[in-house]
Amino acid sequence: MDVGQIAGLIAAIAFAILAGFLIYPLIRLGKLFDQLAQTIKQTGDHVVPTLDESTSTVTQLNQTLTDVNRISAAASTTAGNVGALTDLYGSMLGKPVIKVAAFLYALRKTISSFLSGGRDSAGAKSSTAKKANDGHGNEGRTR
Repeated sequence: MDVGQIAGLIAAIAFAILAGFLIYPLIRLGKLFDQLAQTIKQTGDHVVPTLDESTSTVTQLNQTLTDVNRISAAASTTAGNVGALTDLYGSMLGKPVIKVAAFLYALRKTISSFLSGGRDSAGAKSSTAKKANDGHGNEGRTR
């Protein structure tokens, strides 16, 4: 054996030792890639049912929102109708009821004045005159 062959033998042994040290990390890296591929496959298997379920949830939510919109529109229409009905009753019944109440009040005052012999009306006039004169020269003026 000459020097060249010994140097080649040493280089071959060093290469074999280096290859031995590099094999272990490469095997670990291969296992990591296998686990990664398996995780991606499982994730893909679970994503499809989740997407289907979320699609059905969104569909149900849209239906519920449609129902809520329909209900709120009906409530708005009802509120408008109640307001219009209140205005109608107020204009048709309010003025006549006020006139009847004023007439009945005047009738009651007249009858009570007639029965008391006019004493209530004289007392009312004098108290009204006292109220009108406030002592500051403002007779009969309203503030």
